[in-house]
Formats: sequence, structure tokens, C-alpha cells
Amino acid sequence: MKTNRRCRALLAVSLNLMALLFSTTAFITTHWCEGTQRVPKPSCGKEKKTNCLNYSGNETANETNQNVVHYSWETGDDRFLFRYFHTGIWYSCEENINAAGEKCRSFIDLAPASEKGVLWLSVVSEVLYIMLLVVGFSLMCLELFHSSSVIDGLKLNAFAAVFTVLSGLLGMVAHMMYTQVFQVTVSLGPEDWRPHSWDYGWSFCLAWGSFTCCMAASVTTLNSYTKTVIEFRHKRKIFEQGFREEQNFLDQEAIKYFRERAEEERAEAGDLRLQCLHSCSPN
Repeated sequence: MKTNRRCRALLAVSLNLMALLFSTTAFITTHWCEGTQRVPKPSCGKEKKTNCLNYSGNETANETNQNVVHYSWETGDDRFLFRYFHTGIWYSCEENINAAGEKCRSFIDLAPASEKGVLWLSVVSEVLYIMLLVVGFSLMCLELFHSSSVIDGLKLNAFAAVFTVLSGLLGMVAHMMYTQVFQVTVSLGPEDWRPHSWDYGWSFCLAWGSFTCCMAASVTTLNSYTKTVIEFRHKRKIFEQGFREEQNFLDQEAIKYFRERAEEERAEAGDLRLQCLHSCSPN
């Protein structure tokens, strides 16, 4: 029994640790959503020769005479660049088409004013989710390594299960609120940011993987608590049945003993009466 409880507790601690690592990684990374943005190509110049619009005519003349009409034979999507971007809770980073690297800006500033409250609520829920995971992990470690008795272990187990379930519910709500805010921002966000196409990234998968591990840890903890309680009740029932049978056996032995003693006392009393009658009768 003790080995099974220890194995279940170790499994719950491992799942909770995975949930904590996944949620922390997802919270600080910027790959919840990723895709491409369609931006107009810049004009070609001395420093930029590719991925740009090449107008007809003499470049030097065009630079000196601003009244010259510029023509480009590129039409449709050929006039645009598709740059890669990825967005997290805190920042949205996009490919820099004029230089190497990326440029990032705050996603909170990009969100519409009507959704900023929901976004901040999502951030607070994510922080509480991680904090409750830490509390649940600490209680599980105490139950695994420092519980002095089974009763203390059961109490820690119950509290760890409650905190883990609450953290999982908060995490689910936080992920759904962020998804709602991002979808609204795609439609109502700034023109220079709106994605042409997008999908969920690996940070988003980590966030929901963390939720899955969290709920698995809570189910394992509750299962361990329930099995331990059932085993204790079963052993108590067996002990009470054995004690009752033993008590009945002792009661029967005691009744038999007292019955025999009563019969012996009656026999002795009868013998004494007969002796008294013989001794008291005239010769």
C-alpha cells in the first residue's frame, strides 16, 4: 500500500512539474500565434535592390524631379511582401524587411481599447495559474518527502488536489480569454499589423499542454486520496468484523463458563443440603 501511494504521489509531482515548466515557458515566449503580414514593397534605391518596386525611368532623374510619374509593372500580390510575425502575451515581433533581425512592439498596445481589460484579466489569470501550480507542487513535495504519518499525508494530498484543480480552471479561462483578444485584434487592430494569415504556435500548444498535465496531476492526486481512504475504510471494516467475531466468541465462552459455574454451584448447594439433611435427621 505504501509503495503504491508513493508511486502515485511521484507521478502527480512529475505531472505538476511539467505543467509548471510548460506554463512558465509559454507565459514568457512570443509564439502563441504566428503567421504572415502583407506589407507594400518599398521603392528600390541604391541600398535596396531586392524585394522592392523597380520603377521605370532614370533613378537619378526621378530623385531630382518629384513631378515625374512613376510606373511599375508589378501588380496584385507582386506589389506586396509577406513578412513573418509571431505574437505572445506581452510582445508581437515581426520580420524587419529593411534590415536583418526583428522588431517587436507591445501586444497590449496593439489590442483594441475594448479588449484591454480582458487582456489584463488574462494576464492576471495566467500569473495566478502559475502561482497555484507552485503551491500545489510544494504541497505534493511535502506529502511525498516530509509527511510523518498517513493522516498528515492525506491532508496534504487533499489540499494539493484542490489547489491544482483551481489552477487548471484559471489556466483554461486565461488561455480562452487571450484567444478571444487576439482574434478581435486581428479584425480591429492597427492596419500595419493585421495578419494576412495566421495560426497557433508552439507556445499556445505548450500552454494547453500545461493545462492537460495540470488536470492529469489533479486527477492522480484525487485518485491517490480516494484509494487511500477506501483502503483505510476496508481495513477498518475488516478489523471491526474480526473484533466483533472475537468479542462474540469471548461472550460465548464467558456465558458457557458462567453457566458451568452456576451448574457446579447448584450441584454443590444440593450436596450441602443433602449433607445437612443427613446430619440433622434423628438416628
